[in-house]
Amino acid sequence: MGWLSILPPLIAIILAIWTKQVFISLFFGIWLGWTILGNGNPLAGLAEALECCIRVFRDGGNTKVIAFSAMVGALIAFTQYSGGVQGFIDWILGKGLVKSRRSAGLLAFLIGLAIFVESSITCLVTGAISRPIFDKLKISREKLAYICDSTSAPVCIMIPLNGWGAFVMGLLAAQSIEQPFITLLRSLAFNFYAILAIAVVLLVVLTGKDIGPMAAAEKRARQEGKVLRDGAEPVVSTEIIAIDPKPGVPYRAINMLLPIAVMVLMMPVGLLITGNGDFMKGSGSTSVFWAVLAAILTGGLLYRLQGIMKLRELVDLFFKGLGGLMPLALLMMLAFAIGDTCKELGTGPFVANLARAWLNPGFVPAILFVVSCFIAFSTGTSWGTFAIMIPIGIPMVGLMDANLYLTTAAILGGGVFGDHCSPISDTTIIASMASASDHIDHVRTQLPYALLAAAAALMLYLTIGILS
Repeated sequence: MGWLSILPPLIAIILAIWTKQVFISLFFGIWLGWTILGNGNPLAGLAEALECCIRVFRDGGNTKVIAFSAMVGALIAFTQYSGGVQGFIDWILGKGLVKSRRSAGLLAFLIGLAIFVESSITCLVTGAISRPIFDKLKISREKLAYICDSTSAPVCIMIPLNGWGAFVMGLLAAQSIEQPFITLLRSLAFNFYAILAIAVVLLVVLTGKDIGPMAAAEKRARQEGKVLRDGAEPVVSTEIIAIDPKPGVPYRAINMLLPIAVMVLMMPVGLLITGNGDFMKGSGSTSVFWAVLAAILTGGLLYRLQGIMKLRELVDLFFKGLGGLMPLALLMMLAFAIGDTCKELGTGPFVANLARAWLNPGFVPAILFVVSCFIAFSTGTSWGTFAIMIPIGIPMVGLMDANLYLTTAAILGGGVFGDHCSPISDTTIIASMASASDHIDHVRTQLPYALLAAAAALMLYLTIGILS
């Protein structure tokens, strides 16, 4: 298809940046791709685009990942409505371990590292537990939002045993990578942006040193006792991520901790079973599907035995949670579909052959990192960025003899940059909500740290790419 093969992902990128509507932009790219394949017939292209979306579900791995993403919403709803999240908050506060600004920041950081199942859960739990402590110690809401955000997407992408890992492995498998789990695992050491973003927030917490607008926010909180600036508008949400506990239920931390622990433990068990005893050969999509299903069943049984909820309530709450994250499941379906479309068009091989004529292979990771950063920041979605860039970047590895692990990490790191700090990213918005911070203040104070980590990551990609 030559140059025409570039149009679908390129138009999808431009539309997503222009309209901020990732779903519509991705589907338009899919439609355009199949219209090109149908010799310019738009109606035939529409029919094939719809069929392409349906064909995503022919792959059991794709279907399991999509189902997992929606079911995480049920798990979030369960842990909140049962009083589990509030119980965990009360347990932490009751220990009296946090007495200084540094220990408060360290607590929030450690919670973010520990709750790595899903970025929304990470932000929710970190913010809910830490906010009253931060307010008491006169630490700005902007600082809390920054810690929540920096320990969500950057941490989740570094853990292959969750939905993020399953999604990325699905995209890699679609590009004929024989061992997607091994590829993802080996790329983690090169995901410089995620590593640096986590390291920077830890450094800020331990040293108490801030830069730019964050320094001004912290000075205001310390000297004036104002955790929010005058005129700030804290984000308030009534979405699935902010369900109040059921009236009258006792707040027990185990109602959150046990289901999440079961989910985490079931991941390696699932990998061992699906890999016939070989952890490295296990199916990530199957394992993560089993894990979240086991967590939901554990929670349901636990709440039923305690008399917290009747069966009808559990079923209703399950579907409420499922519906809350249905947009994420839809995004994943479109992501898989545009990847299949680009593969059918030969977009990746064409770009790779075009670049091979003039581009040093050592520059490939750095360029893909910058492009991924730009797309993700402009659109606010890391997963949508992965879906567009992996089908383009991975074929360049074989045809240009670039480093597979470095290239994969560069794309993932660039995508996380946007998810971490874009003002239209769901994770960024949730971080503002969980910390009750003004959203624009959160974005403004966080951006210098994110840009610092991104600049350092870019230099590392250039240096290692050229020397390798």
